[in-house]
Amino acid sequence: MRGWAVVEAGAPLQNIELPLPELTGEEVLVEVTHCGVCHSDLHIWEGSYDMGSRGKLSLADRGVTLPLAMGHEVVGKVVKLGPEAKGVSPGDMRVVFPWLGCGKCDRCQAGNDNLCAVAARSIGVFQNGGYASHVIARSPRHLVAFDGIRPEVAATYACSGITVYSAIRKVMPLPADKPIVVVGAGGLGLNAIEILKALGHKRICVVDVAADKLETAKQAGATDTVLAESEDTAARIIGACGGPVEAIIDLVNGTSTARFSFDALVKGGKLIQVGLFGGELSIPLPIMPTKAITIQGSYVGNPQELREVVELAQKGKLSPLPVSTEPASEVNNVLNRLKDGKVRGRVVLTAA
Repeated sequence: MRGWAVVEAGAPLQNIELPLPELTGEEVLVEVTHCGVCHSDLHIWEGSYDMGSRGKLSLADRGVTLPLAMGHEVVGKVVKLGPEAKGVSPGDMRVVFPWLGCGKCDRCQAGNDNLCAVAARSIGVFQNGGYASHVIARSPRHLVAFDGIRPEVAATYACSGITVYSAIRKVMPLPADKPIVVVGAGGLGLNAIEILKALGHKRICVVDVAADKLETAKQAGATDTVLAESEDTAARIIGACGGPVEAIIDLVNGTSTARFSFDALVKGGKLIQVGLFGGELSIPLPIMPTKAITIQGSYVGNPQELREVVELAQKGKLSPLPVSTEPASEVNNVLNRLKDGKVRGRVVLTAA
């Protein structure tokens, strides 16, 4: 198969021939038709994560090897089944769940593949993904039908959709009129607004550094917005929400966003950290017990959460976030636009 692959960190992706393993067990070969370009792809492309005072964490240290075709928001057509695969047929169009683990441990067997502590095998990270012509799904249970949804929209649910859905579930239940703060008004933030509305939540405060993105968030249904342009962002959040808040979902998760999010929490409040922007959070330790604050990470989602998000969309409860399409050959231009903050919503690559 061929794919647009990272051959050298930070260098333009190259269109090269990539190995296509033989199918075993329940594996399913899927021909890629659509693949979203995610902000986390930038970290893989650049080759490291910012760990604050601990320096850089290289992708090699995480077990990522090059060349690699990135891309984990995949929709495609089933073309071949492994010897033990059942439940799908060649020609079926499916969303591919990408966040694979070892497949054998208790967590994977319980359906929490994304939390596997043995060996991550995520599509587009530890094995070739949707920037290639084909991907291999671990099992038919990792393939989700999306009848009634445009394929370029359905692709975004494999990461953007389940990531925010899983994070939101970690702060629920809350009364519908209690403010939930969403930090970041990009593709994830817009999906978060839609999912919160679909779950019946009424008060959504969105924080971002870009006024135009906040305007888009308002149009999408944010009830309050805060421009994070100065040191008093925590005070602005508190003012917009009518007091310290119970739940903040940080989709950026950089040094500054983590700090103002922490400072804006009420006693017993929760900060859910999602983004991979990088840096570190230094906190006064006595505040943690005296305010009973919870800081919790949230890593993408599991197959059941993907099915639930797709079901919400099929019921008409989710308006699609702004999605534009580009041919896969434009992937380098798309990555650079995303890096420069010039992407509104999500860009999805299409097969030539």
